[in-house]
Amino acid sequence: MVKADTLKEIIQKKKEKTLLAKQALPEEELKARLQGLPAARPFIEAISRRGEISLIAEIKKASPTLGIIRENFNLLEISSAYKEAGVQAVSVLTEEDFFLGNISYINEAKNLIDVPILRKDFILEPYQVYESRAYGADAVLLIAELLNQEAISQLVEIASGIGLDCLVEVHTDKELKKILKLKGISLIGINNRNLHTLEVDSKTTEKLFPLIPKDKTVVVESGIKSYQDVLFLKILGVSALLIGSAFMQAYDINKKVEEVMGW
Repeated sequence: MVKADTLKEIIQKKKEKTLLAKQALPEEELKARLQGLPAARPFIEAISRRGEISLIAEIKKASPTLGIIRENFNLLEISSAYKEAGVQAVSVLTEEDFFLGNISYINEAKNLIDVPILRKDFILEPYQVYESRAYGADAVLLIAELLNQEAISQLVEIASGIGLDCLVEVHTDKELKKILKLKGISLIGINNRNLHTLEVDSKTTEKLFPLIPKDKTVVVESGIKSYQDVLFLKILGVSALLIGSAFMQAYDINKKVEEVMGW
């Protein structure tokens, strides 16, 4: 049973971890590391394919709801399977305490595959955006529920300035309204999972998708397990899907991608 205040615990731990990271590598030194880095891979472009639904395949070892998802967690093996399956982008879960991720996984995966990589974490402040770029991310996840409008605008602007795309995630119509008022947001994620109860409801997408302007690229997250799910979302007009657990639980990842996506 997952505790109702897990999100609070995750945020508290993330703040502590970021504070330690800043002590080890101050922000000015971190920014200096960005000089001379190769250009980021274009994330939004990679997942925007007219008439086709794209896949952002996720690398994660554990989650608060499922515990350890993949006992034999082998980054080389997972990345190779995604490459072979022909995914359009990869999401790397980097949160350490509840998802058993690590920011070093981004560059490790990037050395093995040639598609853009999204850093999926609980990003709360500018330091983490610079850190994402320094560690090889091409895009970052921003969760609308955790940030006010000013913070979202600031983080999107910083990300854009250093070549990163932002996937801004919502779960409610209130959060969607909040971000639609902001400039510079072209990539919107609909998360079917309630971050407080951790329950998944696919009706979230049915409710929110029609409210999003057609010029936005939309990614649906959580609860996508079958080809029927994918077909429904494709007909709806969604641009991309972010799928993690279904692949991480599979013995043969490549085969599971083909089965779920209908490739």
